[in-house]
Amino acid sequence: MGGLHCPSGPLFFYFMKTSTLRRLHRWLGLLFSLSILMSTVSGVLHTVMTRTQPPPPPARPSGGTLEPAAITCSVAEALAKLPPETGAVRAVNVRGISGEPWYQIYSQKGGAPRYLSGKDGHEDSSQDERYAAEIASAFLGGVVVEKTDYLTSFNREYINIFRILPVYRFDSADGQGTRVYVSTTTGSVTRHTDDRRQFEANVFSNFHKLAFIPDKAVRDWVLVALTSATALVALLGVGLFFVTRPRSKQI
Repeated sequence: MGGLHCPSGPLFFYFMKTSTLRRLHRWLGLLFSLSILMSTVSGVLHTVMTRTQPPPPPARPSGGTLEPAAITCSVAEALAKLPPETGAVRAVNVRGISGEPWYQIYSQKGGAPRYLSGKDGHEDSSQDERYAAEIASAFLGGVVVEKTDYLTSFNREYINIFRILPVYRFDSADGQGTRVYVSTTTGSVTRHTDDRRQFEANVFSNFHKLAFIPDKAVRDWVLVALTSATALVALLGVGLFFVTRPRSKQI
């Protein structure tokens, strides 16, 4: 019985002419080839960065030393000197800062840690930055460092893969732009970079994640659009393979 004859292949392509598929594949491929090129270049750069970029610093204490015998004020005695509005204590760490013992206090209310002397219990809020500076200097081999920033949110250099906030940024005057990010909560350096390494990281971020688009929501939509369009081009190529493949001869 006669009827409409459909060529073999995916049903979607039955209703499209081969010439239409070819034009769509050609022009969409040309239009979105830039995103493919950016992805491949960033992939190559990522491999290079695994050789040139150091791994994240280990999360281990790297501040000053602590002399237990110098602690003459107990935790309970020190906490008793805090005002009532401080709230319940969530955690207490003992830190060695400038050769002296300090209690690092975190309350249930959150916020920055408070520092109470392990000798007499007096409070000194400046110890947090001093402690961070000692961590940074010790990590870099004892060089003099300068505080250049205090981050409570991620930015283009200290991105969310580093996870920990807040952090201090300290720079050294070594002519290479060496800088470290320090968390006094973990008592360690969370990121170590310099101008050359950051240049590589910036190129990768711009190519692979379109970091040059400042608005994250817009950036995410553009990435979704580009990857979806690339997938469409690939599907058109698969469709062309089926609708243009040689037909078997009828015997």
